[in-house]
Amino acid sequence: MRTLSAFVLALAMTSTASADLQSTIGGKPLTERMVHNTGVGWPSVFYEWWNDGRGRLDWALGAGLVYGDWAGAFSDIDIGLALQAPLRFHLKTGARPRTTIDTAFRFTPAILIGNCCGPGDLFVFGIRGEVAVPVSIKVHERVNVVTGGTIPLSLFIVEDPGDNFGVIPILIRMGVEVEASPKVAPWFLLEIGPGIGISDGDTDVDFAFRIWVGTSFWSILK
Repeated sequence: MRTLSAFVLALAMTSTASADLQSTIGGKPLTERMVHNTGVGWPSVFYEWWNDGRGRLDWALGAGLVYGDWAGAFSDIDIGLALQAPLRFHLKTGARPRTTIDTAFRFTPAILIGNCCGPGDLFVFGIRGEVAVPVSIKVHERVNVVTGGTIPLSLFIVEDPGDNFGVIPILIRMGVEVEASPKVAPWFLLEIGPGIGISDGDTDVDFAFRIWVGTSFWSILK
């Protein structure tokens, strides 16, 4: 952890000029009109086009290639295409002597089309209504620590009707955003917690997680 902290601070200090760090995974609202966000990890690689909706609302359109547990647990997707439309509503900015804390509410409707469930290679259609409370904690001029929680509530409709199932993960978020240059912000995000699987009236609980590394960038043509 000390090594990671030292790396993050060293990266933040590499730029002599500073712009306002744009947050796509935390609770801090955008100040740029448009921000691009890319990420790779488990269970997907994705791209999001973020827009400042003015006022308290930011919104995005995104797509991803899924190759794992789309819900974080129980959803073994072999390969699939996901489309999502995150909406983030800024709730509060809390000022402290040495830091600023931004809290938001985020709702992300999404759909998935792909194959799942091991050797059966069954067609699956996924529907998600993800609710989250992202929190950004400014710990340095160019560093935000990201925390909060998320529930990516997901329903999977499988080619074999008897295999339909739902997943309710309850995940804690841990991450960091770093302004590496005035227009580029690498980030890291880990989400972990229990995942509740529901199928044919039966329930099960397993460890759920999602993890990505990525980069946000903006105003690259200015």
